[in-house]
Amino acid sequence: MLVGAFYFPTDYGMNPGDLARALEERGFESLFFCEHTHIPISRRTPFPSGGELPRRYKHTHDPFVALSFAAAATTKLRLGTGIALIPQRDPIITAKLVASLDQLSDGRFLFAVGGGWNVEEMENHGARYEIRFKLLRERVLAMKALWTDEEARFHGEFVNFDPVWLYPKPKQKPHPPIYLGGETNHTIKRVVEFCDGWFPRARGNWEPRSAVARLKEAATQAGRDPTELTITVFNAPADRAALAPYLEAGIHRILVEVPDRTPDEIVRGLDAYTPLINWVR
Repeated sequence: MLVGAFYFPTDYGMNPGDLARALEERGFESLFFCEHTHIPISRRTPFPSGGELPRRYKHTHDPFVALSFAAAATTKLRLGTGIALIPQRDPIITAKLVASLDQLSDGRFLFAVGGGWNVEEMENHGARYEIRFKLLRERVLAMKALWTDEEARFHGEFVNFDPVWLYPKPKQKPHPPIYLGGETNHTIKRVVEFCDGWFPRARGNWEPRSAVARLKEAATQAGRDPTELTITVFNAPADRAALAPYLEAGIHRILVEVPDRTPDEIVRGLDAYTPLINWVR
């Protein structure tokens, strides 16, 4: 089981390159950066976890810019979005960002995507909450065409373009792995249809053994090889006893949290993860 980390790359936090280097030095496999383009002041949409919205949500760098600094500072660390809010992103521009980062990082990019939860944030981008997953599906399919076809075209309900050239193509073939965030059976069906992996959060009733079984069953029913699909668990517990079922179930990757603290405090916290990384290996 691989051990990675996730972080909100804020303008007041640890430099993305410094964090990536520190993670690589300590044996972490990957680093995923979270995304919010902005936070509407209205706060009509409540924070899903309850209470006040944490400060970090309002201060994030663009994840692709931050990941570029992380890529330049490392040689082995895998680099991911955790998650990219696809209903808020132009598919052609995003396809070029993904391909460029994957090329320049020598094929180290991991593309975790999601629909998002903040209704006002989506609306400011011209997206509607109730159709966010239809929009996400089409944009992902359009990006796949842009990455894999020499003369790409796409005609859907929301995305339309006649034949185009888009270079560079990603280093990874046919493209970087695509992981979809969420925990519902609807999410699993989408994973099986057009993604390479599942990106659930370790919360509520989520349990690794039953999760693996759900994904395998959905893949088999859809005629897809279950071994083609992986599971990366976001915000997994950083505890041996709690992680034992993850190992037994065959979870591919877990992501532990890098907290919203000072750089010195973050580094000390990373050192505390070393026994866990060694145990998982």
